[in-house]
Amino acid sequence: MELTSSEFLHGGPVPPRHTCEGEDVSQSLRWSDIPVGAHSLALIVEDPDAPGRTFTHWLAWGIRAETPGLGPGKAVPLEGRNDFGAVGYRGPCPPVGHRPHRYVFRLHALDGEPAAAAGGSRRALEASLEGHVVETAELVGTYAR
Repeated sequence: MELTSSEFLHGGPVPPRHTCEGEDVSQSLRWSDIPVGAHSLALIVEDPDAPGRTFTHWLAWGIRAETPGLGPGKAVPLEGRNDFGAVGYRGPCPPVGHRPHRYVFRLHALDGEPAAAAGGSRRALEASLEGHVVETAELVGTYAR
């Protein structure tokens, strides 16, 4: 399984449009080679370089496995609460002067639908994914202010 974006390469910088300094809209994402037996997809976007702890930027699930990707700023069927305290996508916004932070996009192919409720926490989503992940793909972007 592969996860890509037309707006940045793996390991490359996330364009400002998708950050707190721009329009703060989600990236265009495409995936391929979804494994046989996958029924849905879940996406978790995080900043492991945030001060103090890993910071969650987006929780998205209920995406049909047949869907080839998401356009920029497109809504997904279900979204959870990010660490900004809002539901949906919020882009990179590292502290000014920090070295570039990594933003990890993890797409999970699932053998069913997660039982997590819309607007829920990362902990609830991850608990509902347990034992249902068929395969995972990862895309990493960077950003500094």
